[in-house]
Amino acid sequence: MTLIRWKPLRDVSRWSPVHDLTGEFLNMQKDIDRMFDRFRMNVPDDNGNYGLTPSVDIIENDDDFTVHVELPGVEKKDVKITVADGILTLKGEKKHSYEDKTDRFQRVERSFGSFERSFTLPTTVKSEGIEASYTNGILTISIPKAEQAKAKEIEVNVK
Repeated sequence: MTLIRWKPLRDVSRWSPVHDLTGEFLNMQKDIDRMFDRFRMNVPDDNGNYGLTPSVDIIENDDDFTVHVELPGVEKKDVKITVADGILTLKGEKKHSYEDKTDRFQRVERSFGSFERSFTLPTTVKSEGIEASYTNGILTISIPKAEQAKAKEIEVNVK
């Protein structure tokens, strides 16, 4: 039989109140944020609709800005895009697909209802040239830049 020397303080680490409490507060904040996120998703608005906020990617290219919006289950006719006073607004509605009142739901996780997202456009875009396409639940909006906003290459002579 092999004997192992007992070291009672082997697993004791130094206590750092700032580090330990900061980590605990961050964990508590994440837990509270998760709780409120779950709460907001399950509470209907004034019209009885549940929260729906489509995810958006905005990409800046040399010639334009491209906006990709995820809208699974939303029909093209239920989406409206407007530009007014330098603000791009997306409005739409994802309709509840079950109309049969005899169904007894065991669990409902899909969100439905109205949504609206607004984005402030830079002053360097041509709002009259905006184009949009909708394919497989992805809305793609192309917002062209004005000529003065495009990057220009200038050759510098070094003496």
